[in-house]
Amino acid sequence: MSTVVSRLRVVFAFSMSSVSYTDAALPYQRGFQDPATPVAEGIIRFHHDLMFIMVVVSVFVGWMLGRIIYHFDHTKNPVADTNVHGTVIEIIWTLVPAMILVGIALPSFALLYSVDEAVDPALTIKIIGHQWYWSYEYSDYTTEEGKSIEFDSYMLPDDERVQGQLRLLEVDNRVAMPVETHVRRVITAADVLHCWTIPSFGVKLDACPGRLNQVSLFVTRPGVFMGQCSEICGVNHGFMPIAVEVRSLDDYVTWVQTQLDA
Repeated sequence: MSTVVSRLRVVFAFSMSSVSYTDAALPYQRGFQDPATPVAEGIIRFHHDLMFIMVVVSVFVGWMLGRIIYHFDHTKNPVADTNVHGTVIEIIWTLVPAMILVGIALPSFALLYSVDEAVDPALTIKIIGHQWYWSYEYSDYTTEEGKSIEFDSYMLPDDERVQGQLRLLEVDNRVAMPVETHVRRVITAADVLHCWTIPSFGVKLDACPGRLNQVSLFVTRPGVFMGQCSEICGVNHGFMPIAVEVRSLDDYVTWVQTQLDA
């Protein structure tokens, strides 16, 4: 009953907010968040297919073990069988698992390729992890004075949150990006290991000091997408959330102009 009440409170908070929160984890959530990128959709489909295979294999192995325990009990079979070798059965139990693994490997290779695929981006965002906040740089946009868009993103304290904003997930400066646009994210860290993670994007990329990692994103629907640092980075590791606001192209252009004029 308490779980249902918690979910209703979250839904009510969302409905009272002026911004539609597309994806954030709900209390006691067991499944995936709704995918917002083709990569996330592929990960979820691959997970479901893999779970089906695992259930079939587990049931078959359990059935075989149960039959062996039942039929080869010492009371039912007091004289041990001297047959210790069977060429046919050994070929079968070698080839069948091998074919299952090949059937799993082929779609997984395609998924891995799509995750690492580098598409010519229309926008590049640099992400820097700090203890314990994130910094973002939009170096594609500059003014005549050479000024670009740069800002830090801190978790919003409880006394600054308004109704509808999520505790431990809302930030003071959200990352903005256009919908249905190839965006490259270049990620690093200034001090220790961090991990930039958005479950709905299917992205979980380490931020390593002295190293640049990159990931290509193509978000298919607008909304606000929440994430958190997923690498234990110190005492305030649990207090450096990520909030990405995916806007329509017109709204995004307006946001860029506002940031440059600020």
